Amino acid sequence: MSLIDAIILGIIQGLTEFLPVSSSGHLVLTEAILGVKSEGVTFELMVHVGSLVAVLIYFRRKIFALIAAIFDSTRTREREMLLYLILATIPIVLGGLFLIGFIRTAFSSPVLASVFLFVTGLILFSTRFARPSQAHIDPARALIIGVAQVLALLPGISRSGSTISAGLIAGVEPAEAAEFSFLLSIPAILGALVLKWRDLVAVDTSLIPQYVTGTVVSFLCSLLAVYAVLRLIRRGKFVYFSSYCFAAGALGLYLFL
Repeated sequence: MSLIDAIILGIIQGLTEFLPVSSSGHLVLTEAILGVKSEGVTFELMVHVGSLVAVLIYFRRKIFALIAAIFDSTRTREREMLLYLILATIPIVLGGLFLIGFIRTAFSSPVLASVFLFVTGLILFSTRFARPSQAHIDPARALIIGVAQVLALLPGISRSGSTISAGLIAGVEPAEAAEFSFLLSIPAILGALVLKWRDLVAVDTSLIPQYVTGTVVSFLCSLLAVYAVLRLIRRGKFVYFSSYCFAAGALGLYLFL
């Protein structure tokens, strides 16, 4: 893997982690197109760290308020949100345990990634039929969003796309659905880092410049993507990404089927 490859993959990860077009699917397809394969999953984990840092910085005030609520019983809304985030995280933990074999197979197949990009397109298109609502996150809606996040374990199915779409279909106010999705990415990415810590420890030192470059580029592009999604969802243009996913899936099938 060259520095140019690292920059390209970092850009793709950063932009597609929070834009509803599947970062994992794009990484699988791009690595196949470039003929690049990083050792294990180390590079993928490192660029996800960049996305994680972007969320932590953008939502720093919200995160500090959630942490403070652990020690302050008067912060009832923040305490409720913490419980909803925990509830929504449970499905992906269980899904990761039971689907690990199929997930590994899917990540080695650009054809499957392309098919799942079509699935993401359908999920996003379904939001066209969601009725406008100003409802807030509650236990039932948090669980619905959490179940939707399980789909994103598969390459090609967007985590932000599936969770935000689930929130919109469940009647959650659009900006709140997006914010909940972004906050929900924190335990999801942290969980992946914990599960794959051996890959991070066994880093190929000769590739450290590429890892660092990819992580920094991913951070910058992820921060841009967060701003973009929040702006687009407020303007009611979230569904437009479905066309892109259909096109990306079709291109992938054309190249690798």
